[in-house]
Amino acid sequence: MPPTALRERLRRTLRDALRARDAVAAGALRAAIAAIDNAEAVPAAHPDGFGSAPMGAVGVGAAEVPRRTLDGDEILRIVRAEAADRMAAAAQFERLGQVDAAARMRAGAELLTAITDAG
Repeated sequence: MPPTALRERLRRTLRDALRARDAVAAGALRAAIAAIDNAEAVPAAHPDGFGSAPMGAVGVGAAEVPRRTLDGDEILRIVRAEAADRMAAAAQFERLGQVDAAARMRAGAELLTAITDAG
């Protein structure tokens, strides 16, 4: 699957969920998109080992670096992991007797699973 195909499907589905005011779907989709974005982030390099940024870069965007490029399989794994995390959270909510929260988590997980299986 091309890397952009799943990401675009997630964004399209998010737009539809927002228009429909479906908070459960929108939350699951936002979380999946954020997980992909986070995986593309490049770790900050701190040459002095103390966490301070290098002093050579000055101005807006001067210290910007390109983000990592994820392939389609990596994106698919990230979305499936997000769905699995939501299913685990649903099971935890059920054990705590929080049926409504469990149902919301399960619905979000099922949506993400349906999107990944459709590709």
